[in-house]
Amino acid sequence: MSVTSPVLDDPSPGVLSRLWNRDLRTYPEPARRYTYLGIVVLTTVVLYYLLYIQYAVATSIMAHYGMTFGYFIMLSVAGNAVGAFASLIAGLADRWGRANMVVYGVLLAAVLVLFLPSAPNKTAYLVLFCALYFIEGIVLVATPALIRDFSPQLGRATAMGSWTMGPILGSLVVTTVTSATLDTSGWQDELRYAGVAALIAFVVALFGLRELSPRLRDQIMVSMHDRALIEARARGIAPESQTTGHWRQMLRPRILGPAFAISVYLLFYYAAVGNLVIYYSALYGYSEQRANALGNWYWAASAFALIGAGVLSDRLRVRKPLMIVGGVGSVACTAVFASLATRPETGYYTFAWLFVALGLFSGLTYAPWMAAYTETVERHNPAATATGLAVWGWILRVVVAVSAAFVPVAVTSVTPIVEHGHEVQVAQAQAGPALAVVNAHPELFAELAKYPAGKTPPELGARVLKEVGPADLGLVQKAQPQLKVLQEHGAEVKKASDEGPEQWRNWWLVCMGGQILFLPFVFAMQGRWSPRRAREDAEAHQRAVDLEMSRLTQPV
Repeated sequence: MSVTSPVLDDPSPGVLSRLWNRDLRTYPEPARRYTYLGIVVLTTVVLYYLLYIQYAVATSIMAHYGMTFGYFIMLSVAGNAVGAFASLIAGLADRWGRANMVVYGVLLAAVLVLFLPSAPNKTAYLVLFCALYFIEGIVLVATPALIRDFSPQLGRATAMGSWTMGPILGSLVVTTVTSATLDTSGWQDELRYAGVAALIAFVVALFGLRELSPRLRDQIMVSMHDRALIEARARGIAPESQTTGHWRQMLRPRILGPAFAISVYLLFYYAAVGNLVIYYSALYGYSEQRANALGNWYWAASAFALIGAGVLSDRLRVRKPLMIVGGVGSVACTAVFASLATRPETGYYTFAWLFVALGLFSGLTYAPWMAAYTETVERHNPAATATGLAVWGWILRVVVAVSAAFVPVAVTSVTPIVEHGHEVQVAQAQAGPALAVVNAHPELFAELAKYPAGKTPPELGARVLKEVGPADLGLVQKAQPQLKVLQEHGAEVKKASDEGPEQWRNWWLVCMGGQILFLPFVFAMQGRWSPRRAREDAEAHQRAVDLEMSRLTQPV
């Protein structure tokens, strides 16, 4: 008998049916496959734009709702915790499919972000923020699962590099848009821009995104050469033949270890996403706009490196050597970055070029890792890809939540600077002459401060008037609101400013420790170290595929 391809889709699907039933019964041609991959990357970029825009305007949001820095940190902790458990739910994508989770998840996320500026208080904002992270936790699993489905192993790193550009390009879009529009737009407008962009991405995905049927995606595809065999096998696979025992197969050291390792490796990345504006504002006096513009260097270099590393990894057919080089380079760059925390004279372009190096090394690490991780999952059960990615998504979100909770604990200086630094700075500028008068008569004004307004003893009042003089005394009385701010928060902010650089340096060293911890787990992952051995494996696989196809096509 001969092998023939089945019909691509249902021969006469209705319009409404196509909006829900998205299965493809044959592997798509390259043009369509690249289209689906492009839509997945687009939705990922937009989703992270929705998430990260809030960190870029964090100080404005805190001021609007009267949030303390601790409360804003709680937003991130709670959101990531919710997202972690949503990732576990997304493991059901192995049974229910991935595409609809992505399409309608983007719609819900867009609606939530459009409603966020209308939140009446900080509690309502917290609830909506957690709902947004719930959607993100699901899509975090479903999108890389789709990327894996549409990318054979010999092109996997390039495809995964494109997907990992989602959070990077999302960050780049955030910093680009905010640095261009914050002069004329409020934080509410920034969120609305993101929401509208997400609605456009939803429409594209609604009509354009499809996915492989379970019988196709539940197999390992090494190259496009395998296509005919994959389709032939799919016609003989029972629909429920590989849908049991997924969690048991994925909860093993070779899956859990690398998932934890990449999560702690990314501590620096998530610290940059959540705290870059605050860090440069507190230590270097940067505005939101200037800090976001500096972040562009990091995100742009990362995006370039993710694609370049993916192409290089696929060409060499190895992942592990690139991960080691990227990991070691990341450690070196983070060590330099940490040392600069105690050098306030460091210039803008010194940081910019350091961010370029950090971005290049992180891309060299992450794109090959994503490819190697999905290939490690496939080795145990290709039908459990979404479950394996759910394990990774859960661990990643837990690590991010814990690290976000520990930032204000490890960097205690950040809370008083974020909450009172600006008003102390303004008070010092406005009350400078009055402060000079007070400092010239410290004991006298200390005695005067013991009495409320209108209750000063006549003798003390006469003494103050004589020693200070009417003009200077009037100057001090006029500046009382500013002097009150300095009295209540000035010493606290000064202490935080003095201690902040060293505390931030220590936190960046913790991030460097995560990068060091990542390195030994590379050895636990699937894949060759030698390009020559990898090429030999691919050639042997191709011969095996040809042999099996010849058997299937032989006449009975």
